[in-house]
Amino acid sequence: VQLQASGGGLVQPGGSLRLYCAASGFTLDYSNIGWFRQAPGREREGVACENRGDYITWYADSVKDRFTIFRDIGKNTFYLQMNNLRPEDTAVYYCARADSNWGCYGPRGIREDEYDRWGQGTQVTVSS
Repeated sequence: VQLQASGGGLVQPGGSLRLYCAASGFTLDYSNIGWFRQAPGREREGVACENRGDYITWYADSVKDRFTIFRDIGKNTFYLQMNNLRPEDTAVYYCARADSNWGCYGPRGIREDEYDRWGQGTQVTVSS
């Protein structure tokens, strides 16, 4: 049972990247999903999540209208589409899953401690 994150890289400000999180050993069909990030010298923070039951999403204020979380059940993979990237988006990005009633509460936000499977992280660097 694992998650494998990929898709990070170096991009110029204003550019786009798509992060991938492939699940194996379980299905995403019964999972809430989330993306988190950790910048150097800072604590890990929630970026986005999606609740499987009603597909309600939550985004950190700093990424609203720029990032989109979505999943492809057929590929057992979920994604983070990142547009209009800024230098302050530079961080290691982690994907994670939680049971379907946990971890993602729409407008009430995300609970990091309720995610029980984590990917290994992928580096995103936004720089000119």
